[in-house]
Amino acid sequence: MPSVNVNLALTQLVPLAEEFDKNKVTPGVLGFVVFAALAGGVWLLMKSMSRHMGRVSFEETPAASGSASGSPSASGDDQPAKGAAAEPRQG
Repeated sequence: MPSVNVNLALTQLVPLAEEFDKNKVTPGVLGFVVFAALAGGVWLLMKSMSRHMGRVSFEETPAASGSASGSPSASGDDQPAKGAAAEPRQG
């Protein structure tokens, strides 16, 4: 059973609620806090990603001479490289 104070508080808040425009909806303080938290999280993730990408030292290995097409074997044979596992044939 609600107390007298709760009933008194509710009866005082009802007229205040009627003063608001019912066609206007705003996110309010909670919407701003959620948006600010998301923006801060994205900023921290971008900062962390930038730091991690700066630590990467990548040097591309030069292509083998004679392999201009970019294929792994310039001679065109379908033999697997040494040490590579052969794929099982279906059929």
